[in-house]
Amino acid sequence: MSYFRPLALEHASRLINHGPTLLVTSAFGARRNVMAAAWSMPVEFTPPRIAIVIDKRTLTRELMTASGAFGICLPGSAAVNLTYAVGSVSGREQDKFERYGIASITSPMLGVPLIETDCAAWMECRLIREPHTEEAYDTCFGEVLAAAADTRVFADGRWRFDDSNTELHTIHHLGGGSFVRSSNPISAEPL
Repeated sequence: MSYFRPLALEHASRLINHGPTLLVTSAFGARRNVMAAAWSMPVEFTPPRIAIVIDKRTLTRELMTASGAFGICLPGSAAVNLTYAVGSVSGREQDKFERYGIASITSPMLGVPLIETDCAAWMECRLIREPHTEEAYDTCFGEVLAAAADTRVFADGRWRFDDSNTELHTIHHLGGGSFVRSSNPISAEPL
Protein backbone atom coordinates (compact mmCIF):
# COMPACT_ATOMS: atom_id res chain seq x y z
CA MET A 1 0.00 0.00 0.00
CA SER A 2 1.37 3.39 -0.95
CA TYR A 3 0.93 6.33 1.39
CA PHE A 4 1.97 8.71 -1.38
CA ARG A 5 -0.64 11.21 -2.53
CA PRO A 6 -0.36 13.96 -5.13
CA LEU A 7 0.03 17.40 -3.65
CA ALA A 8 -0.90 20.85 -4.88
CA LEU A 9 2.00 22.33 -6.81
CA GLU A 10 1.72 25.47 -4.67
CA HIS A 11 3.20 23.35 -1.85
CA ALA A 12 6.00 21.75 -3.92
CA SER A 13 8.64 24.27 -2.81
CA ARG A 14 8.03 23.26 0.81
CA LEU A 15 9.37 19.81 0.03
CA ILE A 16 12.93 21.14 -0.31
CA ASN A 17 12.96 24.54 1.39
CA HIS A 18 14.55 22.98 4.50
CA GLY A 19 17.60 21.83 2.52
CA PRO A 20 17.39 18.01 2.58
CA THR A 21 19.72 15.70 0.69
CA LEU A 22 17.99 14.51 -2.47
CA LEU A 23 18.10 11.53 -4.76
CA VAL A 24 18.10 12.77 -8.35
CA THR A 25 16.85 10.32 -10.95
CA SER A 26 17.19 10.46 -14.71
CA ALA A 27 16.69 8.29 -17.75
CA PHE A 28 17.16 8.40 -21.50
CA GLY A 29 16.62 5.48 -23.83
CA ALA A 30 17.59 2.28 -22.03
CA ARG A 31 19.83 4.04 -19.48
CA ARG A 32 18.79 5.32 -16.09
CA ASN A 33 20.60 6.62 -13.04
CA VAL A 34 20.18 7.85 -9.50
CA MET A 35 22.58 10.02 -7.52
CA ALA A 36 22.59 11.93 -4.25
CA ALA A 37 22.68 15.74 -4.24
CA ALA A 38 23.01 18.03 -1.26
CA TRP A 39 22.71 21.46 -2.89
CA SER A 40 19.22 22.47 -3.99
CA MET A 41 16.59 25.09 -3.35
CA PRO A 42 13.24 26.40 -4.54
CA VAL A 43 13.60 29.49 -6.75
CA GLU A 44 10.02 30.28 -7.89
CA PHE A 45 6.54 29.64 -6.51
CA THR A 46 4.28 29.73 -9.59
CA PRO A 47 5.03 27.68 -11.49
CA PRO A 48 7.24 25.94 -8.95
CA ARG A 49 10.88 25.91 -10.03
CA ILE A 50 13.98 24.61 -8.35
CA ALA A 51 17.75 24.92 -8.67
CA ILE A 52 20.00 21.94 -8.09
CA VAL A 53 23.75 21.52 -8.45
CA ILE A 54 24.76 18.50 -10.54
CA ASP A 55 28.28 18.21 -11.93
CA LYS A 56 28.30 18.49 -15.73
CA ARG A 57 30.48 15.35 -15.98
CA THR A 58 28.01 12.99 -14.27
CA LEU A 59 25.83 10.41 -15.99
CA THR A 60 22.80 11.97 -14.28
CA ARG A 61 23.49 15.32 -15.92
CA GLU A 62 24.08 13.66 -19.29
CA LEU A 63 20.75 11.82 -19.08
CA MET A 64 18.92 14.93 -17.85
CA THR A 65 20.25 16.98 -20.74
CA ALA A 66 19.38 14.30 -23.29
CA SER A 67 15.83 13.71 -21.98
CA GLY A 68 14.98 17.18 -20.69
CA ALA A 69 13.59 15.64 -17.49
CA PHE A 70 14.58 14.46 -14.02
CA GLY A 71 13.09 13.29 -10.76
CA ILE A 72 13.81 14.38 -7.24
CA CYS A 73 13.16 11.97 -4.38
CA LEU A 74 13.54 12.89 -0.73
CA PRO A 75 15.07 9.95 1.14
CA GLY A 76 14.04 9.38 4.74
CA SER A 77 16.49 8.34 7.43
CA ALA A 78 15.74 4.68 6.63
CA ALA A 79 17.48 5.29 3.29
CA VAL A 80 20.66 6.89 4.65
CA ASN A 81 22.92 3.98 3.64
CA LEU A 82 21.40 3.83 0.17
CA THR A 83 21.71 7.60 -0.22
CA TYR A 84 25.40 7.48 0.68
CA ALA A 85 25.97 4.50 -1.63
CA VAL A 86 24.36 6.01 -4.75
CA GLY A 87 26.22 9.25 -4.08
CA SER A 88 29.57 7.48 -3.85
CA VAL A 89 29.70 5.47 -7.09
CA SER A 90 29.20 6.23 -10.76
CA GLY A 91 26.33 4.77 -12.73
CA ARG A 92 28.43 4.59 -15.89
CA GLU A 93 29.67 1.07 -15.13
CA GLN A 94 26.48 -0.45 -13.70
CA ASP A 95 22.80 0.47 -13.29
CA LYS A 96 22.56 1.60 -9.65
CA PHE A 97 18.87 0.65 -9.51
CA GLU A 98 19.91 -2.97 -10.24
CA ARG A 99 23.09 -2.89 -8.15
CA TYR A 100 21.26 -1.75 -5.00
CA GLY A 101 17.88 -3.39 -5.67
CA ILE A 102 16.04 -0.05 -5.85
CA ALA A 103 12.36 -0.35 -6.72
CA SER A 104 11.04 2.51 -8.80
CA ILE A 105 7.83 3.76 -10.31
CA THR A 106 7.52 5.74 -13.53
CA SER A 107 6.63 9.41 -13.17
CA PRO A 108 3.19 10.37 -14.48
CA MET A 109 4.14 13.06 -16.99
CA LEU A 110 7.71 12.62 -18.25
CA GLY A 111 8.44 8.97 -17.53
CA VAL A 112 11.44 9.36 -15.22
CA PRO A 113 12.10 6.75 -12.53
CA LEU A 114 10.94 7.77 -9.05
CA ILE A 115 11.65 6.13 -5.69
CA GLU A 116 8.95 5.86 -3.02
CA THR A 117 10.41 3.14 -0.77
CA ASP A 118 11.96 4.80 2.32
CA CYS A 119 11.38 8.22 0.75
CA ALA A 120 9.16 11.03 2.04
CA ALA A 121 8.26 12.69 -1.27
CA TRP A 122 9.10 13.09 -4.93
CA MET A 123 8.93 15.74 -7.63
CA GLU A 124 8.91 15.29 -11.38
CA CYS A 125 10.76 18.08 -13.18
CA ARG A 126 11.21 19.41 -16.68
CA LEU A 127 14.74 20.70 -17.25
CA ILE A 128 14.67 24.42 -17.99
CA ARG A 129 17.05 24.93 -20.89
CA GLU A 130 19.55 27.72 -20.45
CA PRO A 131 22.49 27.15 -22.83
CA HIS A 132 24.93 29.56 -21.16
CA THR A 133 24.21 28.19 -17.68
CA GLU A 134 24.34 24.56 -18.87
CA GLU A 135 27.78 25.09 -20.42
CA ALA A 136 29.30 27.31 -17.73
CA TYR A 137 27.91 25.99 -14.43
CA ASP A 138 26.91 22.86 -12.59
CA THR A 139 23.61 24.48 -11.53
CA CYS A 140 20.49 23.19 -13.26
CA PHE A 141 16.98 24.59 -13.13
CA GLY A 142 13.80 22.58 -13.28
CA GLU A 143 10.09 23.25 -13.37
CA VAL A 144 8.10 20.96 -11.09
CA LEU A 145 5.30 19.36 -13.12
CA ALA A 146 4.03 16.89 -10.52
CA ALA A 147 4.74 16.12 -6.87
CA ALA A 148 3.60 13.62 -4.28
CA ALA A 149 4.38 13.02 -0.64
CA ASP A 150 3.92 10.30 1.94
CA THR A 151 0.98 11.51 4.03
CA ARG A 152 2.50 10.02 7.18
CA VAL A 153 5.14 12.78 7.12
CA PHE A 154 3.82 15.53 4.78
CA ALA A 155 0.13 16.47 4.68
CA ASP A 156 -1.95 19.58 4.11
CA GLY A 157 1.11 21.37 2.73
CA ARG A 158 3.19 20.88 5.91
CA TRP A 159 5.91 18.60 7.24
CA ARG A 160 4.93 16.56 10.28
CA PHE A 161 8.12 15.19 11.81
CA ASP A 162 7.31 13.23 14.99
CA ASP A 163 8.25 10.02 16.78
CA SER A 164 5.78 7.95 14.70
CA ASN A 165 7.56 8.58 11.39
CA THR A 166 11.30 8.91 12.11
CA GLU A 167 12.18 6.52 9.25
CA LEU A 168 10.73 9.15 6.87
CA HIS A 169 12.43 12.19 8.41
CA THR A 170 14.50 13.78 5.66
CA ILE A 171 18.27 13.74 5.96
CA HIS A 172 20.97 16.38 5.58
CA HIS A 173 24.51 15.51 4.53
CA LEU A 174 27.27 16.96 6.70
CA GLY A 175 30.13 15.49 4.65
CA GLY A 176 32.19 12.31 4.80
CA GLY A 177 29.16 10.04 5.12
CA SER A 178 27.73 11.85 8.15
CA PHE A 179 24.08 12.88 8.06
CA VAL A 180 21.57 14.41 10.45
CA ARG A 181 17.86 13.77 10.48
CA SER A 182 15.18 16.48 10.40
CA SER A 183 13.68 16.02 13.85
CA ASN A 184 12.41 17.76 16.95
CA PRO A 185 10.54 20.62 15.26
CA ILE A 186 9.78 23.73 17.25
CA SER A 187 7.00 26.21 16.53
CA ALA A 188 7.50 29.94 16.67
CA GLU A 189 5.22 31.94 18.96
CA PRO A 190 4.00 35.45 18.14
CA LEU A 191 6.11 38.19 19.77
